[in-house]
Amino acid sequence: MNRKRLIPILAAAALLIAAIATNGFGLVGKGNGGDLTLYGNVDIREVDMAFRVPGRIAAIDVDEGDKVEPGQMLALIDPAPLDSRIAESDAMISQARAQLAELMNGSRAQDVGQARARVDAAQAALRKAQQDVDRRQSLVEPGAISRDVWQATLAQRDQAQAQLNEAQQALSKLNQGARVEQIDAAKAQLKSAMAARGSLMVDRGDTALRAATAGTVVTRAQEPGAIVQSGQTVLTLSIDRPLRVRAYVAESDLSRVAPGMKVQVKADGNHKTYQGTIGFISPRAEFTPKTVQTEDLRTDLVYRMRITVTDPDDKLRQGQPVTVTVTGK
Repeated sequence: MNRKRLIPILAAAALLIAAIATNGFGLVGKGNGGDLTLYGNVDIREVDMAFRVPGRIAAIDVDEGDKVEPGQMLALIDPAPLDSRIAESDAMISQARAQLAELMNGSRAQDVGQARARVDAAQAALRKAQQDVDRRQSLVEPGAISRDVWQATLAQRDQAQAQLNEAQQALSKLNQGARVEQIDAAKAQLKSAMAARGSLMVDRGDTALRAATAGTVVTRAQEPGAIVQSGQTVLTLSIDRPLRVRAYVAESDLSRVAPGMKVQVKADGNHKTYQGTIGFISPRAEFTPKTVQTEDLRTDLVYRMRITVTDPDDKLRQGQPVTVTVTGK
């Protein structure tokens, strides 16, 4: 074959191979008929467990790597200080309840009797003082008694009258009982004491640290005997189930995925193929994260997807890179 004719043929063949390798130099779509391969990682889902109340750690019942169930006891704060405050609160409630009962029941018969006796004594003193006034009044003008004696007699009568008025008011107060405002104030004081005890009981319950969900202990940050503040991390719990994968799909392939679609998930070094379901596709584009290895440029815009693995096991670990395959129809 002529060399001049061979060169164009070789050039055309090279262009054909390049076009096939690059999908028409990027001008031809990949097509929607084949499998779609996506890349991502198993979601890291952790929760830092901490006490809501400060105190000294009395016990930690789990260690790193232990599996825990919802409601399981993880650690305990020494409850002795709170128990003392609860006992004090109980005493305050008893005192407030007794004060309210005293006001509601009214005065005792003995107290009323004493008050009535004071009224009688005051009335007798007033009668005697008035008799002295009546007897000495006629002796003032003739000078039989001095003006000072007369003024002292009048003062004694006035004092006896004031003492009678005071005794009568005290008796009336006992007969009428407590005022409505006093009873309302005593009721409010009792409610306040009971509310304070309720708050202490909530704190007492929070001395026990319990797992809110099933998972695995990945970090034991404290030890028994340590003094911790409210909110200070004691244990870190990894949430194992449901197991989720975070994957990314290019904008050009966005039409090939939808929530509810079934996918396959594989991890390096693991021969098992896991089954999953697409649960969420982000409505917002973002740049490809550096942790995701893709065949395209890292600066490409992609959409985040959440995939729930339906048959997880302990071999698929959080943070592990995975490959997701969406089977074409």
